[in-house]
Amino acid sequence: MEFNKMKKMKRKKVLGCLNILMFLSVLTACSSNDSSTEAPTANTGSGYVWSTDGGLKACNHILFNNGVADSTGSDIGNGDQEFVFTGNQTLKKGTYNLKGWVYIANGATLTIQPGTIIKGDKATKAALIAERGGKLYAQGTVNAPIIFTSAQAKGNRKPGDWGGIILCGKAKNNQTEMQIEGGPRTKHGGNDDSDNSGSLEYVRIEFAGYPFETNREINGLTFGSVGSGTTIDHIQVSYSNDDSYEWFGGSVSCKYLIAYHGWDDDFDTDDGFSGKVQFGLAIRDPKIADLSQSNGFESDNCADGSTVEPYTTATFSNMTLVGPKYGDHNFQNSSSYITGGNMNPNNGSSLGKFQAAMQIRRNSRLNCYNSIAIGWPIGLLLDNQKGDTQGAATKGLLKIQHVWFSSMDVNGSDANNSYLDERVTGYDGNAQPIYDATQKSFSCSWFNQQLGNKAFADVTSLNLINGYMPAAGSPVLNEASFDGLASWFTKVNYIGAFGNGDDWMTGWTNFDPENTDY
Repeated sequence: MEFNKMKKMKRKKVLGCLNILMFLSVLTACSSNDSSTEAPTANTGSGYVWSTDGGLKACNHILFNNGVADSTGSDIGNGDQEFVFTGNQTLKKGTYNLKGWVYIANGATLTIQPGTIIKGDKATKAALIAERGGKLYAQGTVNAPIIFTSAQAKGNRKPGDWGGIILCGKAKNNQTEMQIEGGPRTKHGGNDDSDNSGSLEYVRIEFAGYPFETNREINGLTFGSVGSGTTIDHIQVSYSNDDSYEWFGGSVSCKYLIAYHGWDDDFDTDDGFSGKVQFGLAIRDPKIADLSQSNGFESDNCADGSTVEPYTTATFSNMTLVGPKYGDHNFQNSSSYITGGNMNPNNGSSLGKFQAAMQIRRNSRLNCYNSIAIGWPIGLLLDNQKGDTQGAATKGLLKIQHVWFSSMDVNGSDANNSYLDERVTGYDGNAQPIYDATQKSFSCSWFNQQLGNKAFADVTSLNLINGYMPAAGSPVLNEASFDGLASWFTKVNYIGAFGNGDDWMTGWTNFDPENTDY
């Protein structure tokens, strides 16, 4: 009996313990349900540390799996519209999905291994944003580029399928602290012109530029006050729904840039950008142009054209700008022709017309050397409606030298949205240009007077293959001059982006991303 009694007591103890465990598990489940709005719990041992940054969820890890913390996940960001990454992490080579606006916060570093493919989510307008003090290292190789592209299926990709890449830094601009374009919270600007935002090398950016609001698109690659300590080379931006590249202030220098079939401008410089760019190619789709009128270069000192410093003094060399007229004998600069074609995303982005290979306005002091522009409605547009860009040109504060134009409708125009090669002498009370039809435009006359500049009626005179690659014996092969240019520039004999047989695009570029298996 004593044995049976003891057995019963032990059974009661066991049952009591089980009841306690069941009660605790219920409490745990209730606790978990009560905190369901909090940050997701990391997998055991993953080391996910959560905090908040500006009211947003922030974490020292960047990988998730459908919103759940997972160090082996394939989602970049937790799926929120805005997520802040605060850690130091390397993404191994693989394929990932970028969801929402993912901020690389001050002090954080994200490194991406060569050969990685990152697909931007359309529903969340995905974008990767390095904030001031944050760093993005995306260093691909010629045989293993890093690819940021659309998450849409092959055959269904369009401009604006996702946001884009934004780098922000602490270098100077002429508006002090600025809000970055396109909607994200990020601000940029400071006094450190040597600031480092990381490195992008052998990188492709495809189908970016989601229109956050009307006229508030993120560009393919945006630079906000990025400093000279940042490395940018071998970048291809294709089918951006806004500008392919835009610099707001900063001093970063770049080499080997491609703008392919963008929507608005190819290379847009604003707000005191003072960096240098060498070896760049832009190729336009004749069916795609923005309502604001698309240019190869668009350059402002600032939006109102005031004389604030630092001026936009960027210097470009060895650029080739292939306009919509090249290779399309049926081209018409009209809404009936410029329809977006098969690449119209039907997302509210407005179509317009093409304008100039180079539009320099609003007191910009942009410089361009050793370059070629082919097949645009206008060659050079020095616009004086706001500021005195023409005065800067006359004083030698703006230089266009050893630049060749070919197959333009007119080589120069003096007013925005004007395709007349006539001198603009001022503006009337309705802000409309006043013309002197007896004189050529200032822009055309000034261009013709500059050292080494030439204009050709027919592109065959240049002996180029595909509009950009010089054949043996091409006259562009021995026309360059680097007198007065900084030692940063690589001295070559040719004007334009390429020498004979010097194709720096081999191996890492893709001119048919719409039909590529990713």
